Amino acid sequence: MSAIARRSPRRGLLLTALALAPSALPLAGCGLATAQRSTAVGVQVPDFADLAERVLPSVVNIAVTGDQRLIELPPEFRGTPLERYFRERQRRGRQEAQGAGSGFIIDAVGYIVTNNHVVGNARRVVVSLQSGAEFPARVVGSDDLTDLALLKIEPRSDVALPAVTWGASGALRIGQWILAAGSPFGLGGTVTAGIVSARGRQINAGPFDDFIQTDAAINPGNSGGPVFNMAGEVVGISTAIYSPSGASAGVGFATPSDLARPIIESLRREGMVARGWLGVSVQDVATAEVGRAGTPRLRGVQIVGVERNSPAAQAGLRPGDIVTAVNGERIETSRALVRNVAAVPPGQTVRLNVLRDGRERELPVQVGRRPTGGTER
Repeated sequence: MSAIARRSPRRGLLLTALALAPSALPLAGCGLATAQRSTAVGVQVPDFADLAERVLPSVVNIAVTGDQRLIELPPEFRGTPLERYFRERQRRGRQEAQGAGSGFIIDAVGYIVTNNHVVGNARRVVVSLQSGAEFPARVVGSDDLTDLALLKIEPRSDVALPAVTWGASGALRIGQWILAAGSPFGLGGTVTAGIVSARGRQINAGPFDDFIQTDAAINPGNSGGPVFNMAGEVVGISTAIYSPSGASAGVGFATPSDLARPIIESLRREGMVARGWLGVSVQDVATAEVGRAGTPRLRGVQIVGVERNSPAAQAGLRPGDIVTAVNGERIETSRALVRNVAAVPPGQTVRLNVLRDGRERELPVQVGRRPTGGTER
């Protein structure tokens, strides 16, 4: 059993909470001990029993089966007589890989939310309910930029599919209690409690980083599982952990519901997410040669490159331009520019306030469709 490392910060590992090949969980040398939570006088720790009983029927275990290649062809062997030999070894080296994650039902007709890295390129996906009922599932759509995926199972008359209720992650406050549910290490029906440690956390996973940080225990297998507020509403989706060991170290990250919900709705409608795109490379003004001593501090995003024949090029944007607003909304960071443009349906026109040669002007730009895997804004 292992976790998948997404990147390695200076200390510890940032891991997706995905379990691979779950089997027995050995506890050699470990005894079970009862623990009692001590509290300060007058401070009450909530009882999560009623909440867990109410929400767990909507939480599912997801088992995936796919192919894993054990041998990759070295680049220096391509086009040589050794290539055929390695291709045969590669074919023989293919083995079945199994993984597990979590998810939750959002509609009684069988729609289920999980992480994209859980289902990935799986050949077979099986969803298990808390009752033990199993369903084959198909991937309706996925979005790698937010690591979200939508599954569909066919409901049966003899099995209820209780759906969760979405909550507003924007209403969360640091220090509030939350409940995470899922199948860590393949142990279905597991809940852990913690608090909101931080909001808007960026972990260098992509341009849409906006994670809820929590100290609720999140482990391999929790990926795609829901995070509930005390009202039993889904306010986040367990996605990654920061850990030196691969297990929970009290630093977990959940995709906020306010970000996830429109993505899931788009996947349900179209099977994909269409985002607006300008075709520029940018940097924050704070890193550019502006705001020198004696001049007012300028806030905005500087264009450092314009892709040929892109919407930005056609609108007349140039390297050196500083974007200060999109449709009248002030823009101070590259991340904010990406998100504002991405939210515009391709084909629509946005108004950019641009500072050029000391003068501000407004430029209309008809946004294009963001290329899959593209890095330009």
